[in-house]
Amino acid sequence: MKLKLIGSVLAAVVFSGSVQAQAQGPEIVRLGNLKFAHYGAVSYIKEIAPKCGIKVEEHMFAKGLDVMQAIIAGELDVGTTASEAAISGRAGGAPIVVVAGFAKGGARLVGRADLKLKTVKDLKGKKVGVTRGGIQEVLLLAELQQAGLTVSDQPGKDVQLVFLAYADLNQALLGKNIDAMMQSEPQSSQALNKGFGNEIIKPYDTPIGEPIRTMVMTEKFYKEKRPLAEKFMRCFVEATKTFIDQPAVAEKYVREVVFKGQITSDDFQDAISNSPYSYDITPEHIQTTTDVMVKTGVGKMAKPPVARDWVKTDLLDAAKKSLNVK
Repeated sequence: MKLKLIGSVLAAVVFSGSVQAQAQGPEIVRLGNLKFAHYGAVSYIKEIAPKCGIKVEEHMFAKGLDVMQAIIAGELDVGTTASEAAISGRAGGAPIVVVAGFAKGGARLVGRADLKLKTVKDLKGKKVGVTRGGIQEVLLLAELQQAGLTVSDQPGKDVQLVFLAYADLNQALLGKNIDAMMQSEPQSSQALNKGFGNEIIKPYDTPIGEPIRTMVMTEKFYKEKRPLAEKFMRCFVEATKTFIDQPAVAEKYVREVVFKGQITSDDFQDAISNSPYSYDITPEHIQTTTDVMVKTGVGKMAKPPVARDWVKTDLLDAAKKSLNVK
């Protein structure tokens, strides 16, 4: 009788635990993201998250450094950003590891259409708009250094920088308040397609090459919530594979859901041709980017982080293997 009672009690406890787990629902991952065409596959994770056995709460930010601030404040588990914000964040004490690279490229040096600027050297005596602290600033300064041009945000040097938000750069170029801009996607493609900008270069001839956008996790999430981190990473690989294999799905989602119809099909196609979706990242790429940031003075890091200490691709490798992705 006693054994029967103990069995019933145990069964009740197990049943109540499973009911409670169902009532609580799937585990939540707090994701910080940016509103760009090449960040679209990351946004798509939340759509397929239930299938992955998780729930993703996406929080949108204006720039990568804002994502880092939210991570430092303990508000996010995962964040996406260009590499320079991740590097600056880590240097400033953000407890993060780089776990994947979700897009390549995504930058373009665009001049005013009426000025017909053809090379970086043509920027001498010009005002160039850029977002402070973005990978575009790192690339712009690296390009200007390569061309032997001096630069400042005050008059008196070869090139005067004008710091503006991504959203304001196109308007400044259109209004002739600046002569050129180093801009992200899809905004740089929009400037070309609307006829007020012309491409000077895609800035991929510096030691950085094509910059890789980084996905970071907090060290706590990476180390202490391993099963959840593994599920999230599999979901990321699945979302990215969908966007790479099914361009129509990617276009429809980014244009209709992310940008609410504000960009055309041409804008999307041109943007993604300059910032394709991807998975991979290496410590070498992050180290080179760090070195160029030190050389150009972007981020002003007292102690630049060493890439091999915080680039961890084991979760990505396992996820790709489990989903048969090369």
